[in-house]
Amino acid sequence: MTNYLDFEKPLAEIEGKAAELRAMARANEGANVDDEATALDRKAADLLKSLYADLTPWRKCQVARHPDRPHCRDYIDALFTEYTPLAGDRNFADDHAVMGGLARLDGRPVMVIGHEKGNDTQSRIERNFGMARPEGYRKAIRLMDLADRFGLPVVTLVDTPGAYPGKGAEERGQSEAIARSTEKCLALQVPLVSVIIGEGGSGGAVAFATANRVAMLEHSIYSVISPEGCASILWKDAEKMREAAEALRLTAQDLLKLGVCDRIIPEPVGGAHRDRTATVRAVGQAIRAMLAELDDLSPQALRDKRRQKYLDLGNKGLAA
Repeated sequence: MTNYLDFEKPLAEIEGKAAELRAMARANEGANVDDEATALDRKAADLLKSLYADLTPWRKCQVARHPDRPHCRDYIDALFTEYTPLAGDRNFADDHAVMGGLARLDGRPVMVIGHEKGNDTQSRIERNFGMARPEGYRKAIRLMDLADRFGLPVVTLVDTPGAYPGKGAEERGQSEAIARSTEKCLALQVPLVSVIIGEGGSGGAVAFATANRVAMLEHSIYSVISPEGCASILWKDAEKMREAAEALRLTAQDLLKLGVCDRIIPEPVGGAHRDRTATVRAVGQAIRAMLAELDDLSPQALRDKRRQKYLDLGNKGLAA
């Protein structure tokens, strides 16, 4: 069953009518509805293309959060082989919002780490909706240390509304854990590539995405704060989220201009959830291309260029 977003309601009506016609035809074998159903399919395809031709930043936020988008586990299952999950931060607990482990990409050993939101009520609760606690970031640090020790490239898949802001997380050093994870990203002497596959929220995303190369799916978002949070602070009204989304410049297209991301990965018409297989394939191609760009760099050059990339961001942003 398709989950339609608010702005897709006209599309839902057309596709629903086409589905009803075909259901009637199956119930009544003598009914011939092919022509009418096909016409509705064409109308739906045209409308879908029109809706996604020029999405506003707020609509991109809605698409980035769509529950049917491929999540971290989907990419790992489809793109990597011999995935061996590694659990725990060796300090407090295992955070299920962060998954990661050793794997192979086209036979090449890598370390893959990402946020996992879950795909049903039970798994979303278990994964805390992709909002990591301090132990999640400390687990990521441990895995990055391991990759650095054995010379393995690190691939991160970012999809989080932000780090979990709960009392327990703050008591266990949430901000310190995020800062340490970001610091570890900057210190690595192996290739580090990151893909924003849905939401890239605040420091919870930066802690994984301070990479040599950052790619964003076409309708993903990456921002210091959610539009709702920004609206609550600036206008004292969360309903101003549309204006906040415009002001934050959180779309992949804006961030490419600002130099925050290095490439945009096209999504199927209608978003990643409309053709999950094609989306996963495109992300895989982008990861391979980014790793290939870094293969000839020395460990010192990888670290130095990564650091310089982020030192230069402010200047490029002011120029834009």
